[in-house]
Amino acid sequence: MLKRRPPAFWSDPKARLWPWLLSPFEGVVAYLARHRQRRQGWSVPVPVLCCGNLTTGGTGKTTVIMDLATRLIRQGKHPHVLTRGYGGRAAPGTRVDPARHTARDVGDEPVLLAGICPVWVGADRVQTARAAVAAGADCLLMDDGFQNPGLNKTFSLLVVDGSVGLANGHVLPAGPLRERPAEAFARASAVLVIGPDRTGVCAGLAEYGLPVFRAGLVQSADVAALHGRACVAFAGLGRPEKFFEGVRAAGIRLARALAYPDHYFYKSRDMRHLSNIARAEQACLVTTPKDAVRLPPAFRCHVVEIGVDLVWEHPADAEWIISTLFERFTAHAPATMAAKSP
Repeated sequence: MLKRRPPAFWSDPKARLWPWLLSPFEGVVAYLARHRQRRQGWSVPVPVLCCGNLTTGGTGKTTVIMDLATRLIRQGKHPHVLTRGYGGRAAPGTRVDPARHTARDVGDEPVLLAGICPVWVGADRVQTARAAVAAGADCLLMDDGFQNPGLNKTFSLLVVDGSVGLANGHVLPAGPLRERPAEAFARASAVLVIGPDRTGVCAGLAEYGLPVFRAGLVQSADVAALHGRACVAFAGLGRPEKFFEGVRAAGIRLARALAYPDHYFYKSRDMRHLSNIARAEQACLVTTPKDAVRLPPAFRCHVVEIGVDLVWEHPADAEWIISTLFERFTAHAPATMAAKSP
């Protein structure tokens, strides 16, 4: 099938054979991740809030960034987002222009984020941070980059998918973790668990002494018009089943659900296939906004977009994160202002 699924043993804490066989490679990856953090980062002259994760695959970081950016703007701030821009062909250090750039130019997530605030794409976070500050940013939001030591973070929020947790607890390739959990949590400021905690990750986090917040995802589109109609859902996400589950939970009947690889650019044959299925099922096509920006306009206009909003278990938690971000920056401002870029 089109969907490239991770190995089954990654999600099975009881699996022993493959993690054992891959343990030498796991040790190398863990060592390199630890060694990388010894690099000296640049202290940016504005607060930096990093939303990262510990596992490969989607955890909901971009949705968190969109929520926090909106809150910052409401407070009169001028946040800019720094993101790698998966698969884009634009030059590193490019500021996303929604009127000119497409998902093929800068990646799908930057196009969505640019509808809220300025976004800069590039693997070199120092380069994009400099450009953002020069353009008037008074705070920076990093979409991923927790393992990137290029910038010193004022506040690092680790985002965890509650349905996956820490999976089998092993580092790549023996598991989906990017580094050892203890080393990651030692650098984190707080943890946000999204969705039902199906693996008991919250209880396991108690030993690290970090603030642990909870949030859920709800459909942001008006789905009432879809009730009673058959729908064919398709998605190219890290975990597309989360989208399908959310659509069903909203009371929408799915005749079919088709999963594609993350960040997948749909080809003509894919769109013909989807159209044929929808016609045969007498159904409506539905997808995510992230997928929609990867569709040509002629096909996109026939697809209903169903986005998600982040709903904090305690709304005050989000405001605490933002206030703590600025308090920490102010407390270290003299050292930050004196620091020079590499």
